[in-house]
Amino acid sequence: MLEEALSAPQVVARQLAADQDAYARLGQALRDKPPTGLLTIARGSSDHAAHYMAYLVMARLGRLVTSLPMSLITLYHSQIESRGLVSLAFSQSGQSPDLVSPTRYFREAGARTVAFVNAAGSPLADAAEHVFALHAGPEQSVAATKSYIAQLLAGARVVAAWQGDEDLAAALQQLPQAMERAAALRWDAAVDALVGADKLFVIGRGTSLPIALEAALKFKETCGIQAEAFSGAEVKHGPMALVEEGYPLLVFAPRGPAQAGLLALAEEMRGRGARVLLAAPEGTPGAELQLACTGNEDLDPIAAVQSFYPMVEALARARGLNPDQPRHLAKVTKTH
Repeated sequence: MLEEALSAPQVVARQLAADQDAYARLGQALRDKPPTGLLTIARGSSDHAAHYMAYLVMARLGRLVTSLPMSLITLYHSQIESRGLVSLAFSQSGQSPDLVSPTRYFREAGARTVAFVNAAGSPLADAAEHVFALHAGPEQSVAATKSYIAQLLAGARVVAAWQGDEDLAAALQQLPQAMERAAALRWDAAVDALVGADKLFVIGRGTSLPIALEAALKFKETCGIQAEAFSGAEVKHGPMALVEEGYPLLVFAPRGPAQAGLLALAEEMRGRGARVLLAAPEGTPGAELQLACTGNEDLDPIAAVQSFYPMVEALARARGLNPDQPRHLAKVTKTH
């Protein structure tokens, strides 16, 4: 897991060097024929990456994006109207039937179908009309790392191509260097604080919420910690009742419109006695965990998860667990 996580900057560079014309063509096609609706098809870490792309699309392009409950197709056999629709499937293996079946359904019903997948020649790649390789290389770790980062990157590339945003496109080309800086950051304070934890809130908002979701999943699968991810707004409703003296919170607060509220939340939670681990750019008051900045604040969450992965791998080992062999889990999960 650690080796693959630390290889992500090279994966980013490799993907950015590939398929430039294909991304440009998709972006042009989306401008020439705007979709009447967009939906994402994904599970697990891939679903978190899909959430990130969806947020960028909604924030930057003003197009609503729906996360498809796949059982609508696979179990309920719903006849969803597909004219003008664009479906976007995210997967590492491309083998799960509940991703393949909806993609095939939407393509046959006249939608434009796109798949971002690490396995060429997989059933999902065969089902989709437009296929974008992640270029992450073989991933042996059960806990996905470099392939998740490659999916985040692929989503951002689509948005940049669709929007024609030169600033975002330029920042993407600078991303490998930012990822190298992010990978070198040490989050030892988090290992020390969480080595004995059995529960945890992971907080983000906006573009950092998908990173919080991914972090919570990794805490569960590699460290055996009951971690829950919440929006910085949502946590102030019911979940707040659980926060007591010493309750651990990891708050992702990268640059952007959501940062001020997340910093205020971190301070409020400290006032309630919580053990707050604040991840924020260098110089942010109260930040124990440093976040690297990229060439565009919308890409900062990608650098944030690059810094997180080595920490959670080290935390698993500090807790006496092997992050390369999580209990009850397999690399490929086939759900229907």
